[in-house]
Amino acid sequence: MSAGMERHVLGLSGGKDSAALAVWMSQRHPELDIEYFFTDTGKELPEVYEYLGKLEGLLGKPIVRLNPDRDFDYWLRQYRHFLPSPKTRWCTRQLKIRPFEQWIEPSLAAGAKVTSHVAIRADEEWREGHVSTHPNLTIRLPFREAGIDRAGVTEILENAGVGLPAYYAWRSRSGCTFCFFQQKVEWANLLERHPEAFEEAKSYEKDALEHGSPFTWSQGEALGELARPERVHKIREEHARRVARARQRATLNPLGLKTGAFELDDIDSPSKACLVCHK
Repeated sequence: MSAGMERHVLGLSGGKDSAALAVWMSQRHPELDIEYFFTDTGKELPEVYEYLGKLEGLLGKPIVRLNPDRDFDYWLRQYRHFLPSPKTRWCTRQLKIRPFEQWIEPSLAAGAKVTSHVAIRADEEWREGHVSTHPNLTIRLPFREAGIDRAGVTEILENAGVGLPAYYAWRSRSGCTFCFFQQKVEWANLLERHPEAFEEAKSYEKDALEHGSPFTWSQGEALGELARPERVHKIREEHARRVARARQRATLNPLGLKTGAFELDDIDSPSKACLVCHK
């Protein structure tokens, strides 16, 4: 690979923002031979794979699948059976970022310039993209540069005919089935829609607790407790009350979200979710 060669890459998470950016870049910059990629942890929602298939059809080119050289079970052992958590996000580091770095490293080593296009919106001033540690790797934030916000993202996907990923009907973020940033109601939804994935998450948690892990997937509550029917009922009641309060605030604040226009992510959602998974 010659030193003058350039690569443009764009990571897809299975979420709406990165999907919209892929569509937008393909429409606005057809002159760029963008390589779309998805880092597959092997623990993704089935809906994520379905949505990636729709995007491939729209983009007219394959989405490269990057697979970690070591799976979740390997890294769980390396981290002494401690579950990943908001404070210790080893899953993001080892299963998402590391495979990406390994994928582009040969190009950087050969002197090529690599531009990574990241889907941080204009209304996400607090977010930062992957910090480049290599002089030949440039991070671009096209949505922030163009002033595109969340409403703009939705408009791009609707106009393109792909719409939002199906899981947005019950979950606020993409990524692994057992993402620790899920709200409790989302764990309840996972139990209802993908019980086998919930049971797998519960088995990982049980193993971690037996090895002394201080973390559970859902803060302060083991999944076995959360899954009890009476507890699920209470979680859904509490969530319904939060939704009602959010709708009331939206009605009273015309400068804020319009009534009914918000998502699960707007209601008591954990902050600072993993950018590489959520986008």
